[in-house]
Amino acid sequence: MRLLYLQNGPARTTVSGLERRFADAGFDVTMTWAYGGEDPGELGAYDACFVSGSPHGAYEDIPWIHREHAWLQDLARRGVPMLGICFGSQILASALCGRDQVFRRKTCEVGYMDLAVTAAARQDPVAGDLGDTVHMFVWHNDEVKAAHPDMVIFATSPDCPNHVWRHARHPAWGIQGHPEVSAEQARGWFESSRARLEADGADVPALQRAARDAVEADTMLVNFMTAARQGALKAA
Repeated sequence: MRLLYLQNGPARTTVSGLERRFADAGFDVTMTWAYGGEDPGELGAYDACFVSGSPHGAYEDIPWIHREHAWLQDLARRGVPMLGICFGSQILASALCGRDQVFRRKTCEVGYMDLAVTAAARQDPVAGDLGDTVHMFVWHNDEVKAAHPDMVIFATSPDCPNHVWRHARHPAWGIQGHPEVSAEQARGWFESSRARLEADGADVPALQRAARDAVEADTMLVNFMTAARQGALKAA
């Protein structure tokens, strides 16, 4: 099983090391640094795809973002299961539901939150193990609109009606928050990102104290890996 890992950050390395988790789960991982101009090659070679976060917006007029839109649309036509986190969720929504689906918020939503889980999540192969709420760290200035006929919403906050979603027809899932980052990784990430977090209104010492593993939210990652390996994630 070949997995395309689209790395959209300014460095080839990742905070979470999620690519190693995919490898440990049995995937042959092709790490493609899209931000750095790398190309994934023949898209028909891949059985699954993960789309990472980025400091950019999916709506920005940047060549690698335009290329990634086209790759995701091609993968969707092939029925390849896809999972995106943060910017990854946003660019999936933009590619599959329209470029106007992602917008810049007036304020930043940042912190550890208990997100309300919808009834639609219960029968989903990726989100089905969530409870009535799901706890995870969120940090976003951009947002995916919830009002679209192809959007099935799985989790919300009072200030953001679309935190976790799947596409109604394609095997594509988006998670706005960060279930992939452990408590230990989060503390280092918060410190290295202190200036940006404070500019977005976060209390960094409070975040450090609140850091914990996203146990409930991590079930979505485990379920995606397991079901994709089993060939159980199909287009509707």
